[in-house]
Amino acid sequence: MIRDPETEKEWEVFHSVRMVEDPEIGISLIELGLIYDIKVEGEKADITMTYTSLACPAGPQMKQDIENHALRVDGINEAVVHVVWNPKWEPRSMASEEAKMQMGIFD
Repeated sequence: MIRDPETEKEWEVFHSVRMVEDPEIGISLIELGLIYDIKVEGEKADITMTYTSLACPAGPQMKQDIENHALRVDGINEAVVHVVWNPKWEPRSMASEEAKMQMGIFD
């Protein structure tokens, strides 16, 4: 689950990035738990994310969409998206309750 943004600008990037959905699942990447961190320093946003799998065909598109949405925020002139594999994405523990329900995951 993503850490809570600490600054107003991080919240702005968070809300912009929240609009990006996994094109195969149709759920926000933030709700899925694929966005691990958003940090803003000056005019630069650093975003750490993962994909649903190593072979995710939509991965490069999602990464580009995250970058584009971060750059839509006033005052953000650079966005760097880091794709990591640790921790491995696990929807049962990382996705929001709403996303789990949409995916049919019932604990």
